[in-house]
Amino acid sequence: MRLLKTAIHPDANPQSSTMFHRRAARAIVLNGENILMLYTERYHDYTLPGGGVDEGEDIIEGLIRELKEETGAKDIDDIVPFGRYEEFRPWYKNDFDTVHMDSYCFTCSVHNELGETQLEDYEIHNGMRPVWLNIHEAIAHNEHTLANSDKKGLSIERETFLLKLITNELL
Repeated sequence: MRLLKTAIHPDANPQSSTMFHRRAARAIVLNGENILMLYTERYHDYTLPGGGVDEGEDIIEGLIRELKEETGAKDIDDIVPFGRYEEFRPWYKNDFDTVHMDSYCFTCSVHNELGETQLEDYEIHNGMRPVWLNIHEAIAHNEHTLANSDKKGLSIERETFLLKLITNELL
């Protein structure tokens, strides 16, 4: 899968000998200029649905599982690789000081009507919910959050980059 970008947090060490590797799958679901996103109240940002792939889990199976859990998506179809976004971040767990995260992004289609989500407790606590919105509004919203919020999560820079690339290449 093509590499879209490598992002290195200033406090991360990409040559660390104590690095944790994490794979994630992220869904790009478009309907015209509308895109399926997750809004997180805690960070006041929009992110692509998806997340960590379990140990031994196929990346496509992880994508489908995450998309169903986070958005209630049904009839997930037409899955096509888009690209990989690589990140090096400081890690907070024992035995590792850096996480190397590969986000594998795929375009796909889903039924426009979403079902029930199966969000994890921390996602519910953070005020996460699926929404369809105009991709240009999502970009403008995230850019405003980047410029004005002190509680933004690290993922917003990745998500804003991906949204702009999606706009340039898929719309």
